[in-house]
Amino acid sequence: MGEASRPPQPDTPDHVPGGFPDTSATPSEEDVQKMCEEGGANLVCFLMGKALTTREPQYESVRNWSYKDIARLPQAEQKLWRLACQEELDVLRKRKVFELVDRPRDRKVIKNRWVFDVKSDGRKKARLVAKGFSQVEGLDFDQVFSPVVRFETVHLMLALAALENWYITGLDVRSAYLYGKLDEEIYMEQPEGFAVPGQERKVLRLWRALYGLKQAGLAWWRTLDESLKELGFERLKSEAGIFFYKKKGTNIVISIIYIDDALFCGPNKAVVDAIKAQFMCKWEWRDLGEPNEFLRMRITRKGRAIHLDQCTYLQKVVEHCGMLNAKSASTPLPAGYYAAKNTEPVDADLRSRFQTVIGSLLYLMLGTRPDIAFAVTHLSHHAANPSQDHLNKALYICLYLIGTSTYSLVYNGGSSAGLIACMDSDWGSDPTSHLSQTGFYLKLADGLISWTSRAQKTIAYSSTEAEYMALSDCARQVTWIRSLLGELGYKLKAIPICGDNQGSIFMASNPVTEPHSKHIDIRYHGIRESVAKGNVELFFIDGAENPTDLLTKNLPCQKFAKFRAQLGLQFPSGSI
Repeated sequence: MGEASRPPQPDTPDHVPGGFPDTSATPSEEDVQKMCEEGGANLVCFLMGKALTTREPQYESVRNWSYKDIARLPQAEQKLWRLACQEELDVLRKRKVFELVDRPRDRKVIKNRWVFDVKSDGRKKARLVAKGFSQVEGLDFDQVFSPVVRFETVHLMLALAALENWYITGLDVRSAYLYGKLDEEIYMEQPEGFAVPGQERKVLRLWRALYGLKQAGLAWWRTLDESLKELGFERLKSEAGIFFYKKKGTNIVISIIYIDDALFCGPNKAVVDAIKAQFMCKWEWRDLGEPNEFLRMRITRKGRAIHLDQCTYLQKVVEHCGMLNAKSASTPLPAGYYAAKNTEPVDADLRSRFQTVIGSLLYLMLGTRPDIAFAVTHLSHHAANPSQDHLNKALYICLYLIGTSTYSLVYNGGSSAGLIACMDSDWGSDPTSHLSQTGFYLKLADGLISWTSRAQKTIAYSSTEAEYMALSDCARQVTWIRSLLGELGYKLKAIPICGDNQGSIFMASNPVTEPHSKHIDIRYHGIRESVAKGNVELFFIDGAENPTDLLTKNLPCQKFAKFRAQLGLQFPSGSI
């Protein structure tokens, strides 16, 4: 599960990310149960949709208002909200998003709704959103997939920036989706409360994407891609959210894009700023200068080191759980704890609370908290029918986070530490399914850039087989990172992968078919090709010194703290 990346939307962390299935329709209980059993991206996407948002709680209900609710407010309040609606329509007209036309006889006309919000500074905001669920596939839209950068890619680029001492600057594009050009012929009703007098029967022909349309994200991404190509950027094949600029005789510039948030970085400040200025000429934007946040991760630069944290969101989760004054725990879960399957009927209220807590913890884990990866992954498989014990243990993770709330994930540019991977497995650790647990991480500049903790898909017949499958999964991730860095111009030697099982290392290094290994799925033998090509080099480490043990099981406090210190997490004095 840890390899999935589900960053937040610009205003909230409850956005369904590109690259995951569309979950605008509520999945059935059978679908949720299947997701929990299989794990992976589908479950991550579902649970992240349940996570706490970053909106102020006193304004949460405003998001549920309809235009009719505005009409029930005092006249002065009504005037302010209608002004906010008018400002939204003025922006849409300025961008030439639609035009007023006669209602077509042979086309379906989709509906829309107003979405209201109050910004942190008290400003009232109204947004016109299309009801995309009423679109017909094949007629109103074709493709909806919209690529976005992954958390682990952002980690990698920030680690590189620390090592290379790159200059970083950021911006966000205002109302980005409205720039996306539509290929389809789409008609929409006039917005409630703002139909043109005398032309109420007419409808809006959409020329550009509107929030809520199935293809809005893809339309914006295509427009953005074309724009960056005009500036001389090339999109990486290994990562759709990374764009690379390199002209002969100039320094490189790398752009990291997530929907409407962008970072530009490179070794030469003047070149980076010049390219950024050209980009800003094409859009309405807000210049962020040196970024202090990206994907809701706070970025702090201290000399050659870059620190990442999610302290603000963590505080919100703790407050929501009513645990501000609770006593902290020393580990994410009690040593040896196993979450048994709940055989009682589903408690809808308890399930809702559990999914909100575990979804919020999942967001923290993917962003900056590899130390809770096993605990969150282990409990998430019970999201379809959690017990009170499962909820209590999810809150136990919060107790651990209370004691480690001021940590940061650090990339130390002064360390000159190169790329290294480490992996482990826990054979047959699930007493019910008998599946083994895989754990691995990749580390650069003394900080983790990618981490995974997940149950294996098939039963392993020995500890060597379990380690071999984990080793293969780790090598696949290394191959991807290697490919990405290669596109950026880095020529790498064999990347070391450390493991604590001699048998699995022998199997990976010697392409022979043994009676005890001939049944292993062919996809796991890809590790042999990686070794043969010199892309990876395997090293043995003692099991007692393998830090990825932390990603495969609940450890006692002393051992957990020992391995946590090797992840690149730094805690101020006084933390656990």
